Amino acid sequence: MSLHNTVSGNRVHIGFFGRRNAGKSSLVNAVTGQNLAVVSAVPGTTTDPVQKAMELLPMGPVLIIDTPGIDDEGALGALRVQKTQQVLHKTDVAVLVVDASVGKSDTDEELIALFREQGIPFLVAYNKCDLLSRPPEAPEGERAVFLSAQHKTNIDTLKESIAALSAPEDKRPIVGDLLQRGDLAILVTPIDSAAPKGRLILPQQQTIRDVLDSGAGAVVVKETELSHMLSCLAQTPRIVITDSQAFAPVAAIVPEDIPLTSFSILFARHKGDLIQAVRGAAALETVQDGDTILISEGCTHHRQCDDIGSVKLPRWIRGHTGKELRFVFSSGTEFPEDLSPYRLIVHCGGCMLNPRQMRYRQKCAAEQGVPMTNYGVLIAHIQGILPRALAPFPAAAAALTAGRL
Repeated sequence: MSLHNTVSGNRVHIGFFGRRNAGKSSLVNAVTGQNLAVVSAVPGTTTDPVQKAMELLPMGPVLIIDTPGIDDEGALGALRVQKTQQVLHKTDVAVLVVDASVGKSDTDEELIALFREQGIPFLVAYNKCDLLSRPPEAPEGERAVFLSAQHKTNIDTLKESIAALSAPEDKRPIVGDLLQRGDLAILVTPIDSAAPKGRLILPQQQTIRDVLDSGAGAVVVKETELSHMLSCLAQTPRIVITDSQAFAPVAAIVPEDIPLTSFSILFARHKGDLIQAVRGAAALETVQDGDTILISEGCTHHRQCDDIGSVKLPRWIRGHTGKELRFVFSSGTEFPEDLSPYRLIVHCGGCMLNPRQMRYRQKCAAEQGVPMTNYGVLIAHIQGILPRALAPFPAAAAALTAGRL
C-alpha cells in the first residue's frame, strides 16, 4: 500500500492544539504546504478539526489535524472544545502552538498536563517570533521550536522535531507472529451484497499484506469454494482466517487440527485488548429485558439492507439471549463519553481507527464499568466456537477458560 493510499488508522496522528488565534491554522498550512485551513485574524475561525494526510520524513505517513481553540467560549465554543478533546484521544504526537508575543497561558499549561497524563509526546511551537526582538527562552526540559508561520521561518526545524519526537511505532502484528516463512494462510472472504464492488474490505487487504511481509503465502477463497481448495492443497495451512459472518460454515469445513480465527478477532488484538473483548462477551449472558446495547463502528459507510452492525448483530443477539433489548448505534469519530446507559458495547475491529483511539474507547468502557467486546469475539461466542477461534492466542484462551464463558 503506497503512502498516498495509507489509511488514516495506519498513520501517525499529529494534533495541533492551542488557544484561539495562536496561529495553529497558519502553522498547519505552512507544514502541509497547502492552504488547508481557513486563516483569519478573528479568533475562533477554525470551527471543526481539519485533517490532512501527508508524508513527513523520516516518520512516514502521517495525519495532520488542526483543532479549534481550546479556550473558545459560549455554547458553540463548548462544542468546538469538545471536538478538540476528541482529537486528543487519537493523537500520537501533539504540537502546542503558543503565541510567542503573549506567552503561555493557564490554558496552555492545562493542555501540557493533559499531554503528560495521557502519555502523548509533545513539543511547544512558539509562533509569531517575528514580532519579537529576540525569541523567548523555553523552560528547562521543554521541547520547543521558535518560528513564524507567516514568514515560513523554522518550519523545516519543526517538521524534524516532530519526526524525532514520534513515539516508537507500535509493532503489533495482525497475524505475522503466528506464521513462519513458507507457511500458508487461507483467507475466507465471502462475496455477497454487502461486499464492496471490485475490491476487498480493508481488514482483508491489510491481513494479506501482513501475511506476505511474514514470508508466508496467502490463499484467498470464498466460503463456497473452501472445501474444494483445501482438498487441492499439497500443504496443510498454518491457519485459516474467516470473515466473522461465515464462522459457522467455515468451522464445519476446516479440520479441528487447523487453527481457525477471524479477521475481526485478529484486529481486536492488533488495535486493542483482545482479553478485554473476550471478558466483555461474557456480559451477553447477563443482559435483561429492557437493557441497552451500544453497537459502535470506527468508520462510516453506506448500510446495506442486511448490514452486520445494524441488522445482523441485533438479530443474532436477540435470538441468543431471548431478551427484549434496545440497540443504539454510533459510527466514525462519534463515541459517547457517558457509557452508563449501556449494558454492553459491541465494537467493530477498528481498522479505520488508530491504536490509541481504539484503546481509549476500551479504557473509557473499563473505567465506567461497562463490558466491551468485539464483533468477531461475540459472533464466535454466539455460534459456540469461541474456544476454537481463540486457540491461536494462549492468553486470551486462558482468560476465556478462567471466565468459564
